[in-house]
Amino acid sequence: MDSFTQLLDGFGTALSPTHLALAALGVLLGTAIGVLPGIGPAMAVALLLPVTYGLEPTGAFIMFAGIYYGGMFGGSTTSILLNTPGESAAVVAAIDGNPMARRGRGAQALAAAAIGHFAGGIIGTILLVLLAPTVAKLAVNIGAPDFFAIMVLAFIAVTSVLGSSRVRGFASLLIGLTLGLVGLDEMTGQQRLTFGSLHLADGIDVVIVAVALFAVGESLWVAAHLRRTTGEPIPVGRPWLSRADLRRTWKPWLRGPFIGFPFGAIPAGGAEIPTFLSYVTEKKLSKHRDEFGKGAIEGVAGPEATASASAAGTLVSMLTLGLPTTAVAAVMLAAFQQYGIQPGPLLFEREASLVWGLIASLFIGLTLLLVLNLPLAPVWAKLLRIPRPYLYAGILFFASVGAYAVNADVFDLLVMFAIGVLGFVMRRYGLPVLPAIIGVILGPAAEQQMRRALQLSDGALTGLVNTPLSIAIYVVVLVLLAWPLIRKVAITRR
Repeated sequence: MDSFTQLLDGFGTALSPTHLALAALGVLLGTAIGVLPGIGPAMAVALLLPVTYGLEPTGAFIMFAGIYYGGMFGGSTTSILLNTPGESAAVVAAIDGNPMARRGRGAQALAAAAIGHFAGGIIGTILLVLLAPTVAKLAVNIGAPDFFAIMVLAFIAVTSVLGSSRVRGFASLLIGLTLGLVGLDEMTGQQRLTFGSLHLADGIDVVIVAVALFAVGESLWVAAHLRRTTGEPIPVGRPWLSRADLRRTWKPWLRGPFIGFPFGAIPAGGAEIPTFLSYVTEKKLSKHRDEFGKGAIEGVAGPEATASASAAGTLVSMLTLGLPTTAVAAVMLAAFQQYGIQPGPLLFEREASLVWGLIASLFIGLTLLLVLNLPLAPVWAKLLRIPRPYLYAGILFFASVGAYAVNADVFDLLVMFAIGVLGFVMRRYGLPVLPAIIGVILGPAAEQQMRRALQLSDGALTGLVNTPLSIAIYVVVLVLLAWPLIRKVAITRR
């Protein structure tokens, strides 16, 4: 009951006129950016992160929550209308959402996605309220070896679930870890990878890395493929659902959150796997299996509810352990760090007002998202008619303004564009971006925890595996690493 009491206090904070206005503004901005082709919630959050710089922490994170869920809804909109998923979690929505749109049922697909986001987000946030404080209390007893093992698990998992090649995943992770090493060694004060430049002594800001890899890298990639035509956007009418549609969607809306939330809470789980699992589940349970792949509304409703609940699940790991399990969570962690706040087991005690205000704002943001975006769907469709050269020129402009605003240093612009070129090369050779972001965020923290564990054991490597939790985690890591070989042997024996 203590959690619900604190949640009520959080609603008192989030429902103040100023914070309510910030939540509404965040929802609008997040959706407006996320609805543009090729831009998912991660890029939307990264681009709009500088907007929150001038706000006090609680107001900034309430606005940030609106941007987060607004960006998610926008990514699904492009997936349904243009068959251009804003992120990997929105890929499944395109399987049936885009055929629905081409058949003149784009309004129904958007409505099913919007209500699915609302239902999944509400149920996922309730689970967050129930589970996060308990996880935080348990996490207080976690030591340096355990934290390092968890971070190793995050590194291995994020390279195992993304893309078709583990080699590319590890290459991307190595890039991120290398960028995270730039600056002064916290323990010895020695310069690392600064090439004698004082500008790099403090390291490269995570916001700059995120904006560069997502926004600049994507803009350069699109500029290199401008000759490819994507066709005219599909017009969107007024969203509404018939009784038949509601009968087919209400169960997927309720099932999806219980598939998505656990995967979101697992380090490096993300929404890709659970959305596909939700799609397969709905196909098996549906009475209209022949429609799947051709425009089945269940194929939109279930995965979208799953993705939204998974987003709530990621906040459990981020708030209680300081571990970002998705690219969006990584950028949100950077937002905490810009205010000098470190998510972890003690966050619920030290920053209780901020945390519960943020959680309460998730409920408010989801409600505003549903109320505002159902009637605004035709407006988002018109935004998609912006010619791509102008669209991505604007993105580069806002990315430059955001990078400059971090430290008011022109050198940051040069670093951003250099890393942006790196992001373009990564796309060219099929390297996923998320492992690089995770490497930048968690690399320095993993190094610090490893050093602490080794200091406690006088340099003995056994100090990294001297607790039951760390041993259990390394067993999971070994299973993940060996799983392709195990599966291959099992298939061969059959």
